[in-house]
Amino acid sequence: MAAESPLAAQAGAVVLARGGHAVDAAIAANAVMGLVAPMMNGVGGDLFAIVHDAASNTVHGLNASGWSPAGTSIEFLTVRGMSQMPQQGIHAVTVPGAVSGWMALHEKFGKATLETILSAAIAHAENGFPVSEVTALEWLGSVPLLQSEANARTTYLPNGRSPEAGEVFRNPDLARTLRAIVANGGDALYRGDVARRILTCSEDRGGAFTAADLSEYEAEWVTPITTNYRGWDVYEIPPNSQGIAVLVMLNILEGFPIGDWGRGTAETLHTLIEAKKLAYADMQHHVGDPRFSKVPVEAMLSKAYARERADLIDARRAVTGVGAGMLPMHGGDTTYLSAVDAAGNVVSLIQSNFANFGSGVVPDGAGFALQNRGGLFTFDGSHPNALAPRKRPLQTVIPAFMKRDHLRVGFGVMGGWNQPQAHVQVISNIVDHGLNLQQALEAPRFVKLTFAGTDVMLESRFPESVRDGLTRRGHEIDLQGEFSNMVGGGQAVMRDERAKVNYGASDPRKDGAAIPEPIL
Repeated sequence: MAAESPLAAQAGAVVLARGGHAVDAAIAANAVMGLVAPMMNGVGGDLFAIVHDAASNTVHGLNASGWSPAGTSIEFLTVRGMSQMPQQGIHAVTVPGAVSGWMALHEKFGKATLETILSAAIAHAENGFPVSEVTALEWLGSVPLLQSEANARTTYLPNGRSPEAGEVFRNPDLARTLRAIVANGGDALYRGDVARRILTCSEDRGGAFTAADLSEYEAEWVTPITTNYRGWDVYEIPPNSQGIAVLVMLNILEGFPIGDWGRGTAETLHTLIEAKKLAYADMQHHVGDPRFSKVPVEAMLSKAYARERADLIDARRAVTGVGAGMLPMHGGDTTYLSAVDAAGNVVSLIQSNFANFGSGVVPDGAGFALQNRGGLFTFDGSHPNALAPRKRPLQTVIPAFMKRDHLRVGFGVMGGWNQPQAHVQVISNIVDHGLNLQQALEAPRFVKLTFAGTDVMLESRFPESVRDGLTRRGHEIDLQGEFSNMVGGGQAVMRDERAKVNYGASDPRKDGAAIPEPIL
């Protein structure tokens, strides 16, 4: 079990030891993550998952991203004085999909009871846990947002301040919410007491939510999209997720001898960065909720189209623009975790509030913040991602899975628009350069958070000679630390079906761990 907190990974590993399925372990870890890193994720956010079922050797996708209220629209917000999507407050909130995602996963694959699965999160919420260093820094940066809402102050700023590293934090309100989920399943959040708290919260702030917006929402099982990269089948969640950008990048890169050029060379990095620009331009232009507009998935994943796009890469020069616009520039506050059980079932799960503490809105007595995923909509009515009633926005969060022969890998890297480019770097480290899971996560990474231009962030572990080679090609380098949080943090698990052995890896850029199933 690999997660961004040892407490979360431990919770998942214990559930495995008690006979739980990998999805049970993933839910347990996710519930703990929502407590110990509340700025990143929680029951007020969305969820995506990919599940590899060992018995049938099939791959399943789950889209648990919520929709906008039926009563909202571009007109609804413009008459209230807004010229673009708000990034905070009740009008940035979409229906939280995470708990519906938990229920869908549990119903289809789960073995353990909800009481067993959520017991660790409830106990830590009631008894308290020591706040980690990374989380304390994130929390401190969110103080102005939390101070702006009374319920947020009460829940997340005990004694009028954010908790320091090592300080014990408790969240009895969240424990009550989790107990309600144990007792009533998804009904607790979508139809019961927690739903009433959300609706009251919306009404008090002039929001558009109705009881039907919550009660009629359900997570959706989807068929993952896939491509083959040098013999490996790579899977991502289809639109409204940005996962398609991963596969477009891989298809473009397949035309270049990345392995021969070597890991972390100027030639390799330049090609990766330029492929990223092309893939993101396509993603930004075409991706929205497929229930509202046709997303040309097949055309975007065509190998022939990838060769055409690859021809646009100039080996000598970084291009300034590829015709794409800009999207909201949040760093992305997300948690990723993965689990593999003794039977070989693999779960790749990602869950997010979007920005730090999401919208900043906390329903009274609920113990969690509501996400601000609605902030990703646009007011451009002709765009696939235009705001509309009961619509899901373009989603940055993406889990991943890859397999070849007897190997099955569940992995992901959190961090907003960083994610597809980070996925590709991890995949390339494994496929092109032969690194193991831990090495693939630890290796230095770049990130380009803008969609056009020649700016790029690099970790300082890339040698100066490589940075000079990129500069000569026209890249403008924003040099980060050795292990920068700007490039996200990842987790991974692997199943070797031939040896019947499981592996795990955890990114040192986070406070997490990969913990094996204990013997109880």
